[in-house]
Amino acid sequence: MAEGSRSYRIRQEANPDNRFDSVKVEWEDGVELPQTLRIHKESARSILSENSSPDIPFRYSVNPYRGCAHACAYCYARPTHEYLGLGAGTDFETQIYAKTNAAELLRKKLASKSWRREPITFSGVTDCYQPAESQLRLTRACLEACLEFRNPVSVITKSTLVLRDLDVLTALDREAGAGVVISIPFADEKTARLIEPFAAPPELRFRALEKLSRAGLRTGISLGPVIPGLNDSDIPSLLARAKECGATFAFYVMLRLPGTVREVFLERVKKHLPEKAGKIEHHIRQVRGGDLYNPDFANRMSGTGTMADMVDKLFHIHARKLGLDTGERMGELEARSAGEGTFTGSGAGRGGKEVAPAMPAGNGYAMGAEWVQAKDTAADPVKTPATGIAKSRSKTDPGQLDLFAARP
Repeated sequence: MAEGSRSYRIRQEANPDNRFDSVKVEWEDGVELPQTLRIHKESARSILSENSSPDIPFRYSVNPYRGCAHACAYCYARPTHEYLGLGAGTDFETQIYAKTNAAELLRKKLASKSWRREPITFSGVTDCYQPAESQLRLTRACLEACLEFRNPVSVITKSTLVLRDLDVLTALDREAGAGVVISIPFADEKTARLIEPFAAPPELRFRALEKLSRAGLRTGISLGPVIPGLNDSDIPSLLARAKECGATFAFYVMLRLPGTVREVFLERVKKHLPEKAGKIEHHIRQVRGGDLYNPDFANRMSGTGTMADMVDKLFHIHARKLGLDTGERMGELEARSAGEGTFTGSGAGRGGKEVAPAMPAGNGYAMGAEWVQAKDTAADPVKTPATGIAKSRSKTDPGQLDLFAARP
């Protein structure tokens, strides 16, 4: 590699067994298959997902990407990659599927006579502002479609790339209603890097939260997930910092380990936090009735038992002391829709014109990436629609990966 060029993190293949595979491949001892990031173009059949789970506080969501390069060990969406014939481990982190016709499909749905302009959440499964979005702009194109049809939205992300779209979000807030939740489960950057290796550091997320708040958007913090025995003690400081940054509401979600997620998570913890691994697993079992996971709708988000009650009390005592709303996980939104009534959903805002400048990039998060054209893809990335909103020139996600840097 030439002097002065940036190094790339090449991860070794590591996936739990895929429950849908009839053939298992075993490598000889000492053989490891390196994996680099690949972006697959996908022409989706639909883009708007309707949720019916009683413990999820939104009905409709848009997910422009499948898989997520943030590589969070605890991500509950990991098993979804198994339906693609891939693994829930490094495959989920490095084989990213981009729905290049997302905005086109969303615009058709918003234009249909049956659509009632209900709030839409971005994203609900994988992060809509993950690193690939810095170049593909699929989330931005979808937000512009929502602005065109004056449809209220809420966004939840770990990425500072959301600042790029402040112009669209503030315009949306004036026309229909928009709010943003930043997910920040760790106060300590070192711990965050071990569990969320390719997400922005906590301090950069707090700076993004502050800029979003100053722009007039209603903002909140998600302490998701709370990992008993690891970050539950961070709750008071995270809430206090969020309040300083202008957040008006907060919620938390207890760690969920469905399916093969538990194998990925426990392996990461044992590798990077061996002295805490036993304590963490013990506390997880305490809030899950002796198991590592309980899918029951009544308690999968909060857990049960003494440990879960302690976490809940700690959260609500400090949130109440700080004046943070905890009524709904995603807050409450009164969507202004040109006199056509109000909608209840996620986030809220009061308008605003300030657009925060991009922060400098370059913090050691870079890695290589390459495009892979899916065989059944029928569409190229959709061009950004004309909405009267100036396109952002910044293509850098501060504190994120530069996926499209020139490879050595």
